[in-house]
Amino acid sequence: MRCWTTSSRSCGSVDDELALVVGLGNPGPRYEGNRHNIGFLVLDELAGRVGGKFKAHKAGAEILEGRLAGKRVVLAKPRSFMNLSGGPVAGAMKFFKIEPASVIVVHDELDLPFATIRMKLGGGDNGHNGLRSITKSLGTKDYLRVRFGVDRPPGRMDPADYVLKDFSTVERKQLALEIDTAADAVEALLAYGLEAAQNKFH
Repeated sequence: MRCWTTSSRSCGSVDDELALVVGLGNPGPRYEGNRHNIGFLVLDELAGRVGGKFKAHKAGAEILEGRLAGKRVVLAKPRSFMNLSGGPVAGAMKFFKIEPASVIVVHDELDLPFATIRMKLGGGDNGHNGLRSITKSLGTKDYLRVRFGVDRPPGRMDPADYVLKDFSTVERKQLALEIDTAADAVEALLAYGLEAAQNKFH
């Protein structure tokens, strides 16, 4: 991403050539419905919009290439566990020659109410092991994030246990609609850049 003062493109816009959209989660059927796997769920929705299926890639992720919002994209679901997400993300970036500023990471966020969507460029990991691993592997915090709120755990429940539990019965009733909205947010980010997408979804 380049930010020129005389350009009509704004900081936070995704490179016109190719973008990498990463969904975070843990592999395997045991974790499929967990709050921590919302990134995978959103990527599955985006794969349906692309019209293809994920395939194993030597980068260590399930990969699907296609077009979204008029842009070439690589969709990626790391095959590692959450706290090792950085290796597959860095591997996919290297293979497809994608810069960090054209990477979008979709992940769960404890500090947002359920299904609240927030987008940002850079920032800390807020205790999220997947983000911590990606930041370490990339050597930068400057990649885009689409944060899907899962709310704080009730009572004194350990947040680490909470995110590894499935969405509640009440949450599941509206989950498909909220996943669809999160996928829309990713497409808006690709099409219009960060500021315009924030204005629409925040």
